Amino acid sequence: MPSTVTSRRRQLGNEIRRARMAAKLTQQEVAELLGCSQGKINKIESGTVAVKDAELQTMLEAFNAGKAETELMKELRRSSTAARGQWSGYRSAVPQWFRTFTDLEPAATEILSWHGERIPGPLQSEHYMLTQFSEDRVTDVTALVRNRLDRKQVFDLPRPPYYRFVISEAAFNRMPGGQNPSVALDQVEHLLDLQQRYNKVYLHVLPFGVRLPYLPNDFTMMKFNDGTRDFVFIEHVAGGLYLDDEDDFNVFNDAWDRIRGAALEQHDTADFLRELAEKRRKEINF
Repeated sequence: MPSTVTSRRRQLGNEIRRARMAAKLTQQEVAELLGCSQGKINKIESGTVAVKDAELQTMLEAFNAGKAETELMKELRRSSTAARGQWSGYRSAVPQWFRTFTDLEPAATEILSWHGERIPGPLQSEHYMLTQFSEDRVTDVTALVRNRLDRKQVFDLPRPPYYRFVISEAAFNRMPGGQNPSVALDQVEHLLDLQQRYNKVYLHVLPFGVRLPYLPNDFTMMKFNDGTRDFVFIEHVAGGLYLDDEDDFNVFNDAWDRIRGAALEQHDTADFLRELAEKRRKEINF
């Protein structure tokens, strides 16, 4: 399983959190030792910012860390700063809060992703992408499309994560810019092709008629076996939220189980997509 710069930084953050709690110190107390804000300690422990050598050394001394623990954290610190993240080349088009997400995709063992009103990035056809970015009037369409296409490399890894998507039927009726049968047909045919080519990509459609009390906002859960803490990612218009508290994660896991339990199985999803493709073809030829 590949280990990315971001996953190693998050793993280091997890180790720092465990050591701090074992030493019975609060984040505020550690912040006072380093002469920084409590918010920075929280970001270090969540892996969203890097820790300097001097800062790590001060924390290790304050935690009274053992030899093995010290060596592990120092090695994680070295490896997390040895190279740039995979997506750092897209700085002009992809914000930092989302590069963290994309950098962690290849390191996950399982990814569970729910989407209610749109097709998620890794599954978008090129026609869908171009229409979406054009409608949004973005300035660097080429970089964004290249980023989306490069993200699909996660499906081609020697040991790719199990990537399971549940997509509401609404997403297939709400194309970028409004009703567009040609975009919709291209997107559906693209999904059918992905289903056939990748045995670790699972697609499930959630039909309109299912009996659920409500549907949550879009979210993605990432699970790891390399020491990185499992987390939930929630994207919003102003950025992205990473939740790795165990109680929060379990709430989303329950929500995922309800949605997944109501969604179509893979073979029924394939039938749904084929029927939808035929409907869109008739609309185009009408």
